[in-house]
Amino acid sequence: MRGETARSAAAALVRGYVKLFPDEVARAVDGAAPAEAAELLATQSAPRAAEVLRRLSPEQAASVLAASREGGARRLLERLEPARAAALLARLEPEERARLRGLLAPDAARELAELARYPPDTAGALMDPWVAAFRGETRAGQALTRLRRQRGRRIHDVFVVDAEGRLTGAVSLQELALAPSDTPLGSLGRGPAPRVPATAGREEIVETMGAGALASLAVVDFDQRLLGVLRHATLVAATESEATADIQSMVGASREERALSPVGFAVRKRLPWLQINLSTAFLAAGVVGLFEATIQQVTALAILLPVVAGQSGNSGAQALAVTMRALVLREIRPRSWPRVLLKELSVGAVNGLAVAVVCAGAVYLWSGSAGLSLVIGSAMVVSMMVAGLAGAAIPTLLSAFGQDPAQSSSIILTTVTDVAGFFTFLGLARIFSTML
Repeated sequence: MRGETARSAAAALVRGYVKLFPDEVARAVDGAAPAEAAELLATQSAPRAAEVLRRLSPEQAASVLAASREGGARRLLERLEPARAAALLARLEPEERARLRGLLAPDAARELAELARYPPDTAGALMDPWVAAFRGETRAGQALTRLRRQRGRRIHDVFVVDAEGRLTGAVSLQELALAPSDTPLGSLGRGPAPRVPATAGREEIVETMGAGALASLAVVDFDQRLLGVLRHATLVAATESEATADIQSMVGASREERALSPVGFAVRKRLPWLQINLSTAFLAAGVVGLFEATIQQVTALAILLPVVAGQSGNSGAQALAVTMRALVLREIRPRSWPRVLLKELSVGAVNGLAVAVVCAGAVYLWSGSAGLSLVIGSAMVVSMMVAGLAGAAIPTLLSAFGQDPAQSSSIILTTVTDVAGFFTFLGLARIFSTML
């Protein structure tokens, strides 16, 4: 009985210490074997265990996740921020990564897999997620001992992170090897370490790396947490890819096509999208055809059709550009899509009202018809709201279904804005035909 009481008291003491001093616990756990660290965290509540895991160096945190039992790994992954969890999983072998994601609910596993993917030719896609990173208070001797276990890994620089995993400095391997064994890594840093965000394009990467003649370059997220490292050899290979791949795909050209590609290849890649665009153009023309009689009665409608279609198209293109950028920069997640759609709908409504007032006034001065002014003003508001909603919805839906949003968003958006603009304008004209 006394033994059980003593064990219970010791466990309570450990839980209290972990709750009050997670930083101290993390320092002790950071140098322990991953299996031992995993056993310790398994005895703690999920929030406390996650607090300690957040404060470990990225390498140790990933190793602890891999060494944890299924239940412990699941609760840790569920408590971590998705971006942080995805960054840690990226440091593991593909089989281990898949096993840990399989412990989660399908939606959560899908989100982690999505966060682990970056657009081609960005720092996140090109980086090596395995990176030598240690906390600032780690001693040089301890760091070297742990690095010796990683034989076969290419190491040029050792990175220093704080308790939250944020990059604070870098130490060359030569500096580390020559330093006294009891020297903290934080005192060896060369100052702020050069870095690029994971979403940085090839041009920014090469410019940053060239400015400092660096052999490796840290990759961080928006909170400056270390995600990986870019090696010089990887960058040299990456410079061979085209910077305009997305621009080509947005207008229906293939990413693989080059200026001197064979004619047959170019036709094969472009023609399907041109045929699709032709079909959508006929769809918009069909909508106009539905109101042929109304147009014959009021010929001014034909003159004003391009005004409505043009404004809605521009409004949709603005929403599309903003949403595409947010997807590339990972500023939005699936749970935030309703807010994005509501925001673009609201922007479309406000801009539509402002444009409608000017447009209706101009039409009244030109035609002298209050009814025609009312129709085009109302149509402008509705069509610009639809265009803003479509500009945000189309790329997010394509992304949700695993498609490249850059590939066909602009073609689909053009169809939606034309059809919405024509149908709204001509439909209202038919309803209020007695006023025209």
